[in-house]
Amino acid sequence: MNFLSIDEIFSENDRIHSELEALLRTVGDAHVSKMVDGEKWTVQQVVEHIAIVDEGASKICHKLLSRARDAGSTASDSLVIGDKFMSGAAEIDQIKVEAPERVRPTGKIRIADSLNRMEDNRRYLSEIKPMFEAYDNAVYTFPHPLLGELTATEWLVMKGGHEARHTRQIERILAKLLR
Repeated sequence: MNFLSIDEIFSENDRIHSELEALLRTVGDAHVSKMVDGEKWTVQQVVEHIAIVDEGASKICHKLLSRARDAGSTASDSLVIGDKFMSGAAEIDQIKVEAPERVRPTGKIRIADSLNRMEDNRRYLSEIKPMFEAYDNAVYTFPHPLLGELTATEWLVMKGGHEARHTRQIERILAKLLR
């Protein structure tokens, strides 16, 4: 997807999150911690993982935007999302990936607690949204374990794509559970 503005990225991330929440409302307590064949995580663990990554990506965005602010790098009129990032993200979306240790779920966090963590993070992102519009969000980068160096905007897009990917994973898990 090509984004024209930070508002569009935030709107798309909101839509993706709403889909996850709607899906989770259909999950009964008996299914949240059941392991199914072909999957390494339960629904509960997937949601915990999303919350961990979500929070990390937002902190990275803030760090990169703060560096731009401190350097006096103001935003340009154009939104920059690299072709390398977009093709890498599309490629990763088609394969199973092993999560780095730092973002692996414990399996001890309830879905409601993970959702609360995501909601806190969404508020945090709303608070720093003006920084995306005021400062050059493409001048500094931070490495992603699979996608390489990403800008603040690319981290924001990645956050939504990551949540969408795992929403589909939860759908697969539920389909297997409900056979």
